[in-house]
Amino acid sequence: MSLKGNHRKQSILYLVELALLTAIVLVLQLTGIAVRLPFLATPVSLVGIPIALGAMLLGPKAGAWLGFVFGAEVTIVLGMMGQDPFFTGILFQDHPILTTLLCVGKGTLAGLVSGLIFKYVKKGPAFLRVILASAAVPVVNTGVFILGSYTMMDTFKSNFLGEGVGMFYFLVIGCAGVNFLFEFAINTVFSPVLHRLLDILGKRLKRAA
Repeated sequence: MSLKGNHRKQSILYLVELALLTAIVLVLQLTGIAVRLPFLATPVSLVGIPIALGAMLLGPKAGAWLGFVFGAEVTIVLGMMGQDPFFTGILFQDHPILTTLLCVGKGTLAGLVSGLIFKYVKKGPAFLRVILASAAVPVVNTGVFILGSYTMMDTFKSNFLGEGVGMFYFLVIGCAGVNFLFEFAINTVFSPVLHRLLDILGKRLKRAA
């Protein structure tokens, strides 16, 4: 097979895999919205695993795209359509542009950073790279959310902060903290599975080439 034909085959394979992971992100996010857990302040996000897998298998750009899809879906379903009327819906009503930028930005950065870590962290065993890249998704997603929320402090003060409750305490303990621990645990626990998937898919891609 010529180099041109091989490159075309690889491009098609890349797009097929990216489309499949995009569909998985969309379905898992809708599932997390529909199945709400009572101990979580906001709808659970189950998309960390496919975002991390895409970032590691297909690269930082793919991770960023999958994170963008996740953020866009959150904005549309929870904000615009009002499926989270007691939190995201309120933020979107008061600050539609900031809320959109925050939702899309945090997801995009989470996928991008995950891919960059896996690509450029060369020292140590491969399994460690998988753990770090997987953990980066909830860490960056939650961290950017907490920092970005300060741009909408007026809405938080008028709707969410009770007497004597500070902004940082509410975000870390009352809002994002439990969700972060849940999502971090999921990504960390499934890291061995992702490691195995990368090995299998990597071998198949080499054979397909």
